[in-house]
Amino acid sequence: MVTKNNFKSLFLGQDFQVPILGNQYIRYVDLDNAATSPPFIKVVDKVNEFSKLYSSIHRGNGFKSLCSTEIYQEARNIVANFVEAEPDKNTVVFVKNSTEAINKLASLFTFNEEDIILTSFMEHHSNDLPWRKHGIVKNIDIKTTGEIDIDHFKNLVHQYGKRIKLVAITGASNVTGYINPIYDIATMAHEIGAKVLVDASQLAPHRKIDIKRNMDIKHIDFLVFTAHKLFAPFGTGVLVGPNEFFEHAEPDHVGGGMVKMVTSEEVYWDEVPERNEAGTPNVMGAVALAVSIKNIEAIGYGRIEKHEMELTQYLVEGLKEINHIDICGGTSFHIEHRLGVVSFNVENMHHSLVAAILSYEYGIGVRSGCFCAHPYVLRLLNVDSDKVNRYKNSILNGDKSNVPGLVRVSLGLQNNLEDIDRLLMALKNITAGIYSDCYVIDKHSGNYSPKGWTSNFHSYFSFS
Repeated sequence: MVTKNNFKSLFLGQDFQVPILGNQYIRYVDLDNAATSPPFIKVVDKVNEFSKLYSSIHRGNGFKSLCSTEIYQEARNIVANFVEAEPDKNTVVFVKNSTEAINKLASLFTFNEEDIILTSFMEHHSNDLPWRKHGIVKNIDIKTTGEIDIDHFKNLVHQYGKRIKLVAITGASNVTGYINPIYDIATMAHEIGAKVLVDASQLAPHRKIDIKRNMDIKHIDFLVFTAHKLFAPFGTGVLVGPNEFFEHAEPDHVGGGMVKMVTSEEVYWDEVPERNEAGTPNVMGAVALAVSIKNIEAIGYGRIEKHEMELTQYLVEGLKEINHIDICGGTSFHIEHRLGVVSFNVENMHHSLVAAILSYEYGIGVRSGCFCAHPYVLRLLNVDSDKVNRYKNSILNGDKSNVPGLVRVSLGLQNNLEDIDRLLMALKNITAGIYSDCYVIDKHSGNYSPKGWTSNFHSYFSFS
């Protein structure tokens, strides 16, 4: 199989050389895109172009301020159009990232004592922990393959009915890449009067998202995603939701830039979305995100999906041919229902050691551990409660050396077959026992590194 699409030239840093054992240098292969993706060259170029106009927005009368204000509002419109939000009924609130977006939404919601929030065992901590602070949380179960158990969701809907006020669900898993049936979930939630939040942090870079018209039973009431996974650094995220919700909710953060008038005794909040963006906003981040969106739209999600599905299939088939590799969730799945996120373990090897060998001997960046989705990973690994308690006690005593986890490979638009071939070659060597014996573990962090290894990171970047 040969994919005709090669998007490497669109991204910064794709020829970057990194040091490996043996005093050698090699081109870095980034297979950790589920955490953070590399920036489009156009994004950085456009941010630099905008920098000469950068100024405080909204109330300034100078040319740069007026120009920055208009550009910031245009960025908001680009985001709204990106997810097909009805402009007269929905708003886009710029925030720091998806975590802040979900915490903001959780703070704005009003929950009664009997209200229930449904999330799933698949969730990233960002779509789990905020809800625990604000209401009764019930978890939708998962299947042994890692997919969400829709039958269990239906049972919960039948059991709790109108007590369910919100269903907060990820669009796709950051551990297994499984894509959830968000429109089916929205339909069932709306039938009992519940609202739906979709955490699209993983989904947005890989699949087109349409939140549907507000009156559509499949409508996604609230959507969050983050720029740093969407090829746009500079730190911003978005919370999309209905105007009327934000108009009737007291702002969670207060300060400058979000009021009409303040007296010594009274406060009159501004209109949405400004009332929910206290302080000076991250205009640079909004510009970066908007440019990235325009770039993605120019490429087209059809090409993106085709490219990434081919790479994912190639990766999975290659892993299946290597002995002693256990792919999390199995390999029997429809490729169109899964992103390019594959987690696995090598038999009788610590996940952190495998990740370290890939880095220090092959220049490949992956991630190991539980990926901010501890309940999900522990279930996938069939870790029982007794073992969980033992691991917990060990961690609380400062020892992470035996913490369970996985090695995660997550593909991005910039990756190609050559990147995967290097990974597969490395794993073949690792499973055959061909790697350096110099690795030592830091029990406090749980990470392996070569004994005596030092890296002068200041030689790559300095503030001076």
